[in-house]
Amino acid sequence: MPLLPRAAGRPGLKHTALTAAAAALAALAAGTPVAYATLGSDSPSASRSAAAGAAARGKSYIETRLFFGTERPDGGPDVTDRQFLAFVDEEVTPRFPKGLTIQDGRGQWRDSHGVIERERSYELILLYPAAEARMRDPQIERIRDAYEKAYAQDSVARLEERTTAEF
Repeated sequence: MPLLPRAAGRPGLKHTALTAAAAALAALAAGTPVAYATLGSDSPSASRSAAAGAAARGKSYIETRLFFGTERPDGGPDVTDRQFLAFVDEEVTPRFPKGLTIQDGRGQWRDSHGVIERERSYELILLYPAAEARMRDPQIERIRDAYEKAYAQDSVARLEERTTAEF
């Protein structure tokens, strides 16, 4: 945008004009679609193809999250970090040797008597190619069953989402 010369007898006109121009640009930019915000091209079709390239990045994956409680409904001692990590080494790593993520958590739910239960928990995140979903499903179910049996759990929650990933 060209700068406007300062008019005689009107100090600050240049500043006022620039402020007004900046405000107008900000108002226009707020309603501009993200695809048109690509730098280096004023062409909407070039912006769309750049956005499509970004959207196509990565490959199709499944993200499975398993939520493991640590309190035992049978009144036994809570599952310790050492026990959980041993469980991961024995049951999870052999099935998912390429990697996984474990996060500590705090969970709550309403039990069968209507009481809100709270406990320390673990969230296990598994990421695998979508093409492996059919093969991975029974492996994940074996992990859930093994934990429920080993630590007298009512259930291990499972959450899955399709996503894209790039490594």
